[in-house]
Amino acid sequence: FSQHGMSKTNQRKTDISTEPVIYEIRGDRVIMDSNLATIYGVTTGRFNEGVKRNRRRFPSDFAFQLTAKESDSLISQNAISSSKGSHGGRRKQPWVFTEHGALMAANILKSERAIEMSVYVVRAFVRLRELSLTNATILKRLSEIDKTLLIHDKALQDLYHKLMPLLRTESVPEKRKIGFKVSDN
Repeated sequence: FSQHGMSKTNQRKTDISTEPVIYEIRGDRVIMDSNLATIYGVTTGRFNEGVKRNRRRFPSDFAFQLTAKESDSLISQNAISSSKGSHGGRRKQPWVFTEHGALMAANILKSERAIEMSVYVVRAFVRLRELSLTNATILKRLSEIDKTLLIHDKALQDLYHKLMPLLRTESVPEKRKIGFKVSDN
């Protein structure tokens, strides 16, 4: 997504696409700890240490740890590394952060990059919210059109059933002719 009003220097620093790393889990849009760490320019370990030291700032509606099933689901979508237990792999389930949690994380990191990138992350969440609203509006309109078509369809069927008797040509019994009939014999 584009950065409005940023200089070329700042745009290079923030040339990270956050939209693909925002997922919907447990009904919330979230971003993973490793993605936030990358965006904020720190290691995932350092990032999670900061969160752990400031745990009270991250209630469950700001951040939560994924279950094994949720983590496996993300691995199957190629969202995170599947190298559990081996060198470089995760040994603990990842944490995910809502929009508010991502902002709070920028506050605990206190680096210039974290402050700059928090704005970027919020814009990504806002963009997704706008897209969701647009999709909801489109779906609502399609539903209205569908209802209208059903009403028209029923009206056309009713009209068809009323016209059918008029269009049928019923066989009329042949009337007896008046007069004499000459036989050919």
